[in-house]
Amino acid sequence: MTATIQLISPVDGRVYVERRCADETQLEQALRAAATAQASWKRRPLSERAAFCSAAVDAMLTMKDEIVPELAWQMGRPVRFGAGELRGFEERARHMIAIAPEALAAVEPTPVAGFRRHIKREPLGTVLVVAPWNYPYLTAVNTIIPALMAGNSVILKHASQTLLVGERFAEAFRRANLPEGLFQNLLLDHRQTGEIIASGRVHQVNFTGSVDAGKAMETAATGRFLGLGLELGGKDPAYVRADANLEHAVENLVDGSFFNSGQSCCAIERIYVDAKIYPAFVERFVALTNQYVLGNPLDEATTLGPLVNPGAAEFVRGQISDALSKGAKALIDPKAFPFDAPGSAYLAPQVLVDVSHQMSVMREESFGPVVGIMPVAGDDEAIALMNDSEFGLSASLWTQDLTAAERLGNEIDTGTVFMNRCDYLDPALAWTGVKNSGRGVTLSRLGYEHLTRAKSFHLRHEI
Repeated sequence: MTATIQLISPVDGRVYVERRCADETQLEQALRAAATAQASWKRRPLSERAAFCSAAVDAMLTMKDEIVPELAWQMGRPVRFGAGELRGFEERARHMIAIAPEALAAVEPTPVAGFRRHIKREPLGTVLVVAPWNYPYLTAVNTIIPALMAGNSVILKHASQTLLVGERFAEAFRRANLPEGLFQNLLLDHRQTGEIIASGRVHQVNFTGSVDAGKAMETAATGRFLGLGLELGGKDPAYVRADANLEHAVENLVDGSFFNSGQSCCAIERIYVDAKIYPAFVERFVALTNQYVLGNPLDEATTLGPLVNPGAAEFVRGQISDALSKGAKALIDPKAFPFDAPGSAYLAPQVLVDVSHQMSVMREESFGPVVGIMPVAGDDEAIALMNDSEFGLSASLWTQDLTAAERLGNEIDTGTVFMNRCDYLDPALAWTGVKNSGRGVTLSRLGYEHLTRAKSFHLRHEI
C-alpha cells in the first residue's frame, strides 16, 4: 500500500495537507523520464536553458499571494516576513542564471602550436535535490536552477513539512513550458529516498538537513561514486569587539538569533562580547528581544511564530532547563509572551548569560529562539571559543577594523566569515561548511563545478 504523508501545521496542530507518496511505478517512470529528457536538454544552447529558467522564476513570483500564507501554515513563519523568502529566491536564481555563461565556459590553457586544447564543463546527468522545510524555497533554488542551467535534469524531494513547496516548483516549471521530465517533484519517504540514491541512476545528491540524516545519505551513496553535497547543522558564533558599533551589532544579532524562530542553519546561537562593553550589550539585547510579538503567524502583528512542531520547542526548553540547572541565568520572562505554552510549538525567545561550554545550549545545535552570551577578555579567547565546536558553517565579527576582521577571519574554522552582518547568503560567494556543517559548495561559480564534470580535449591538428 502506498504511504500517505500528513502535514501537521504548527499553527494549530491540525492536518493542513495530506498527500500520497510516489509508488514504485512512478519512481521508475521518473528516473527514466529524467534520463531521457536530460539527453536532449544538454544539447540545447545555454541561452535557451536560461530562457526556460527565467520564465520559471517569473511564474513562481506570480504565486506570491498564495505562497506567503502557505508558508505560515506549513512551517510557522509570520506572513509579514513571507515575501522575503521569495525575494531571496529571485536574487539567487537570477544571479546563477546570469553567471552561467562565464561559469560554464571552456577553460583555455596557454596555446601550444599544433594543438587545440580546452576543458569543457559537462553536465553530470540527473541531480537529486533533498530540500529542508526551514527555508524551503531558498535552499531548493540553490541547486535547482544551476543544475538545469548546467544541462542536468532535476528530481526534487522536498521535506514533508513543506510538501506544497515542491508542488509550487513543479507548477512554475509547467507554466514555463520546461520540457517534460527535466524537472520532477516527488513525494518520497526515507526508504524510497535511500533507494533512489543507491540505484546508481542519479549522479549528484544535494542535501540540506541534520548531521544524522547526512550520515544516512552517505551510507545510501556508498559504492556509487556519485557527488554528494551536504549542508548540515550549525552552531554559528558571533564575536563583538570593543570597537563595534553597539547599536548596529545589537540590532542585527537579535535578528540573526530570532528570525524564523531561530530555525536557520546559520542562525546566531552563541555570542561572545568583549568584557568592556558586555553589560551595555546585554542590556540592549534584552530590551530589543522583549519587543518581539509571539503569536499566530497569520497575524500581521506577529514577529515570532511557532517552531515547526511541539517536539522542536520541547528540545529547546530542555536546553534552557539544562543550562539553568548548571548556573545559567535567563533574562527573558516567558510570561511576557502569552502564546508561550509548555507542550506547544509556541516558544518565547530566551537570552541566557552566565553560560559555559559545558552546557548543551552552547555546544549542540538549538534550532530555536535561544542564545547564550558570554564575556571575553579579547580576541584570543573569543577565537578559541568560536572554534570550540563540531560545527563550522558561518561566523560573524562585529568591529570597525577591517584589517582585524580579515586577520581574525583567517583563524576561524568556518565556511563563511561575516563582518558586521550575519545570517545571509550572498549568491556571488560559495556557500559551504567545514567539520560537521557539511561538505561541497552551492552558489557562486564554484557551485557550478559541483554540478558538472571536467572533460578535456587534446587535439593535435598539425602532423
